[in-house]
Amino acid sequence: MELIGSLFGSFAGYALPFLFVLTVVVFFHELGHFLVARWCGVRVQAFSVGFGPELFGRYDRHGTRWKLSAIPLGGYVKFAGDENEASVPDQEALARMSAEERAGAFQTKPVSRRAAIVAAGPIANFILAIVIFAMLFGLLGRQEISPRVDAVQPDSAAQAAGLMEGDLVLSIDGQPIQTFADMQRIVSVSADLPLSMLVDRGGQQLTVEVTPQRREITDRFGNVQSVGLLGVSRSASEEDVVTRRFGPVEAVVEGSRETWFVVTRTAGYLAGIVTGRESADQLGGPIRVAQISGQVATLGFGALLNLTAVLSISIGLLNLLPIPMLDGGHLLFYAAEALRGKPLSERAQEYGFRIGIAIVLFLMVFATWNDVLHLTSL
Repeated sequence: MELIGSLFGSFAGYALPFLFVLTVVVFFHELGHFLVARWCGVRVQAFSVGFGPELFGRYDRHGTRWKLSAIPLGGYVKFAGDENEASVPDQEALARMSAEERAGAFQTKPVSRRAAIVAAGPIANFILAIVIFAMLFGLLGRQEISPRVDAVQPDSAAQAAGLMEGDLVLSIDGQPIQTFADMQRIVSVSADLPLSMLVDRGGQQLTVEVTPQRREITDRFGNVQSVGLLGVSRSASEEDVVTRRFGPVEAVVEGSRETWFVVTRTAGYLAGIVTGRESADQLGGPIRVAQISGQVATLGFGALLNLTAVLSISIGLLNLLPIPMLDGGHLLFYAAEALRGKPLSERAQEYGFRIGIAIVLFLMVFATWNDVLHLTSL
């Protein structure tokens, strides 16, 4: 009985938060494809959350099969004229269609409409993130701490740059800094990169050049991250700590800013991997997402919603990569079609999809291997 209770506790602690986060993100991604496809007159054959065998489902009045499938690691929308869930064209099926059926097929639509349908999935992910962030800001507000230096650690980047206790950071590389969190965000992703900081020191403004040091930090759950650090502590005085409340419009604006920050930070990290500035060991797969979901769930539902928004942005960006099989790969094919005035040959598309499958499988194996290494290092 003790073993059963332990297994149930592990499932409830990790699997349920993971399933919640991933199901919400996947559902809204596929809903973006689905709604724009309907608007463009494309007949949708299936809407699935998950892959593999169907667990249960039903048909709607338009003939679309809505279903939940056994493998909860994604989802798909299958259109009329598709050979499979990756929207590979089924030329034989298209040839057998009547004129009325062809009018509702995805492949017969103008390239602009096909591109809009494909782009709608990632766009829906970004919209979901904005809505979640806006809701959290509107309901909970946000504690904001002044970007004032309370203390400078010895042998730190801040000490080497000449930062002093009481300095108020006004901007970094021309970007206005309003809170200590704003400063942390920029510094954490700028390890070993020189930053120009405008500070107020006793009413006088001066510029300080500082290069954050790369350090490994461990969070409360034991996860290790490589980040940039200045070596300063924040002010704890009452006049430097406020709780900011947001109205509906302000919450949406702030939610959009938060979404854009996550987009730029994620894109910057991926670019850093390509250039060799960042290590790819921070890339994680389903195991890492499940682990983090369970850890964040212990902090409350608001924290889990915040994670959902961040993961939604990551899924949106991942799908925009120009890799065949992903939405970005389809958009790349449509861009080529728009430039050429005709689609790429069937052979070119087939080779593209094969390369895409290989890349996606490699990324999945690599991310899972990182997950295993991460677990064994705990």
